[in-house]
Amino acid sequence: MATFIVNGTTVTAQRNQKLLRFLRDELRLTSVKDGCSEGACGTCTVLVDGKATRACVPWTDKLEGKRVLTVEGLTDFEKDVYTYAFGQAGAVQCGFCIPGMVMCAKGLLDVNPSPSREEAAFAIRNNICRCTGYVKIIDAILLAAEVLRAGEIPPAPTDWSLGQRVPRVDVREKVTGTGEYPDDIYVDGMLYGSAVRSQHPRARVLAIHTEEAEALPGVAGVFTAADIPGQNKVGHLKKDWDTMIAVGDTTHYLGDAVCLVAAETPEILAQAKQLVKVDYEELPMVRSPREAMLPDAPLVHKEGNLLAHKHIQRGNPAEAIAKSKHVLTQRFSTPWTEHAFLEPECAVAMPDGDGVLVLSTDQGAYDTQHEIMGMLGLPAEQVKVRNCLVGGGFGGKEDVTVQHHAALIAYLTKRPVKVKLTRAESILIHPKRHPMEMEFSLGCDENGIIQGVAAEVIADTGAYASLGGPVLERACTHAAGPYNYQNFEIDGWAYYTNNPPAGAFRGFGVTQTCFCIESLLNQMADIVGISPWEIRWRNAIRPGQELPNGQIVDGSTGLAETLEAVKPYYDQAKYVGIACAMKNAGVGVGIPDTGRCRLVIRDGKVHIFAGASCIGQGLGTVLTQMVCGETGVSHENVVYERSNTWCAPDAGTTSGSRQTLFAGEACRRACEGLRKALKENSLTELEDQEFYGEYLGKTDPLGAKVPNPVSHIAYGYATQICILDEDGKIQQIVAAHDVGKAVNPTSIEGQIQGGVVMSMGYALTERYPLTDCKPTAKYGTLGLFRANQIPEITPIIIEKEGLNVARGAIGIGEITSIPTAPAIADAYFRYDGKFRTVLPLEDTPYARK
Repeated sequence: MATFIVNGTTVTAQRNQKLLRFLRDELRLTSVKDGCSEGACGTCTVLVDGKATRACVPWTDKLEGKRVLTVEGLTDFEKDVYTYAFGQAGAVQCGFCIPGMVMCAKGLLDVNPSPSREEAAFAIRNNICRCTGYVKIIDAILLAAEVLRAGEIPPAPTDWSLGQRVPRVDVREKVTGTGEYPDDIYVDGMLYGSAVRSQHPRARVLAIHTEEAEALPGVAGVFTAADIPGQNKVGHLKKDWDTMIAVGDTTHYLGDAVCLVAAETPEILAQAKQLVKVDYEELPMVRSPREAMLPDAPLVHKEGNLLAHKHIQRGNPAEAIAKSKHVLTQRFSTPWTEHAFLEPECAVAMPDGDGVLVLSTDQGAYDTQHEIMGMLGLPAEQVKVRNCLVGGGFGGKEDVTVQHHAALIAYLTKRPVKVKLTRAESILIHPKRHPMEMEFSLGCDENGIIQGVAAEVIADTGAYASLGGPVLERACTHAAGPYNYQNFEIDGWAYYTNNPPAGAFRGFGVTQTCFCIESLLNQMADIVGISPWEIRWRNAIRPGQELPNGQIVDGSTGLAETLEAVKPYYDQAKYVGIACAMKNAGVGVGIPDTGRCRLVIRDGKVHIFAGASCIGQGLGTVLTQMVCGETGVSHENVVYERSNTWCAPDAGTTSGSRQTLFAGEACRRACEGLRKALKENSLTELEDQEFYGEYLGKTDPLGAKVPNPVSHIAYGYATQICILDEDGKIQQIVAAHDVGKAVNPTSIEGQIQGGVVMSMGYALTERYPLTDCKPTAKYGTLGLFRANQIPEITPIIIEKEGLNVARGAIGIGEITSIPTAPAIADAYFRYDGKFRTVLPLEDTPYARK
């Protein structure tokens, strides 16, 4: 037992426990986030006697007489200052790390009111941010210092039209910790649920012994696959993922759930899980695609180990390459990557009539609804899903992980339940970035003009399909690069293994193949005798020209402009690498892709309903700016409502950099009706009226027999360069991105900076090692970059008209991460002459021993 002071109030912890659990579970101070419980991420940072401390580390018995401060304990003026500073600087994206960052900032500014940029970065060195790249968080700390010294908060922006630098609509709730992520929800009578996971990557389940666990006081139920009222299999595109492994069936990876346990407290839950005994017949595992393709390989799934094969051809690349003046062929390898979002997966489910209501953190409420409907055997009206705040996704929250388990427990027990993953479970369970082995051949003429490209790709899709097929397809369709030539062929294969599943990850397969084609192009420039910048300038796709996939690009195509923007930096640097990229906005390739938006007038305000997840990219702010700009309504009278499945129309998954364009255009169309109505009526007079907008992006299927198929509605383009100093450390990364219309330049800069830092890790430091299909990394050993390690990052926004939807706005979420790795690899080649073909790069100052 210990007595200490929390936010000015004397409290007593009756039992010894981690400070994090006491603050959250007993005092309900939910600004203190549980990101890892390992002392590695910093989301739970508080001040203890004025010193920044990770609350998951100290035990309460050690805090006798000490003073603890959380964001809730800041003065009203301080809350206003940090809200202003973090909003104005653009420091808030998903927001899960932000209360911890704020407490680090206060700890610094209380003792150093005028810190340098280096001191601000050092103050947050123990706090990970996966969204922002830290640049704007450091900006926010320095701005907060300035405002605190002045003692007065400047006025907020009033013009919220498209193109304006305005703060995110959810800044205050994320800065002050009042916004709810699923783990922040505590409901009377709430159970706690978790899965007992497989002990072997591949084994037959012979028996599940639940009797001892069920007999433990406080256990509400132990459930197996036999208790599922509907279908056991889930999966967005292919129903091959087991909700639980049934007796007699075979596990596919260590993350497989064998049974679910629900208990009154987390402590009883942990004890009950230990009492469940499972009998296994261990079977040979499949560790890699090379093993999976052997004739006598064990079958991960009964239908075979090949998930998908993609073949794309246009022109005659074999002949074009054979006739080329210069030909290069090279093999490349890229690794597994863990998303490492700051918020582990969590869902709260509760009975709702004869069905369930699920409060979730995911990338598509409707996708989650459809998965649960099939599992429970219920119609849509009996399965309601609502997004809470989402603490980062990057593709890793497209598949269900805990949502369907929570729904099942709530449905069977008729009680509310919280199911969340520990950080170790998260690292094991959700799909990762596909590792790929690739071979590319590039042919050019004597002037460096590309004549043809041929490639092969082999991907490890792990235990389940997830989005492995579309990722492979996108890797193949974009492998040609953003250049003007028409001889291209690629074969791609994705194989099942008993590794953790692979699925969507920022860049969606293009990060892998871009590394190959851009690296080869740099090598080819040296052979031809021109600069890597020049070879791209000569081949860059321009408006009206034809991509290798046959699509004739529109007037918004700005690759050449991005090359022009980086050239002054490129020409002045000694050790400099370069790479370009393109990335689709929208699903494309003939798949129906619709954005939908509903505007409802309530209490004199415009409420925006779009069934699309805001995962930190700022969709709510984009739609708010669209409404303000299109109708003239002030932002104080616009309310962005979080995605749900009962009154927000389905706007599709937050994936493929599509929501700004698709939901944005749907919102614009809804605004047309509202704008007309406002000509003769006030908002008050329009009470309860609704205005609906829908946009279907029509494209041609892959392989369509038309001369110039439309593969995607729009593409974003980028050029990034990496500049090294004399010691081989990254001095600066310059990232020029063509975004069509910049809806919010501050947010775009933050996306660029965050994407660059994420792929710096991909290129240099991040590892997700597997030993016999088992991950061995912890959050703190993944190799994530920290605030005091980042170089100068210079984002350059290129705006170019030509796209006739969403006022010309093109999504930017994914492309920011795509060209970084090859640009860094090229910089190191210019530095030491070593041509590197494997990520993370070896023999650099960042290489981990």
